[in-house]
Amino acid sequence: QVQLEEAGGGLVQAGGSLRLSCAASGDTFSRYALAWFRQAPGKEREFVAGVSWTGTNTAYADSVKGRFTISRDNAKNTVYLQMNSLKPEDTAVYYCAADRTTSLFTTIRAYERWGQGTQVTVSS
Repeated sequence: QVQLEEAGGGLVQAGGSLRLSCAASGDTFSRYALAWFRQAPGKEREFVAGVSWTGTNTAYADSVKGRFTISRDNAKNTVYLQMNSLKPEDTAVYYCAADRTTSLFTTIRAYERWGQGTQVTVSS
């Protein structure tokens, strides 16, 4: 099973950018679809972006389309989330998730492996 560790969170002003990374270990990284979810205080965890095992297919939540970009580097066993034009409503704990499949899903229950999360705070 793959283990995941996120990095790159922090405090940024509205309109700024952050890049999150998620390093994987323990299994063949290229066999996993990967995704980013987030959970704001008092809210349910929600899908943000996902990338298929080949990197060919991506999916985004409507709220982040055009601002966030997910990518993966199979040589480095890492998935990234580039976040631009950040808004206060993007404030949340961001989680990396992995699903050993050739498909790409956007639901929480599809993902069996999760990182510990990294805090992103966007100030107004």
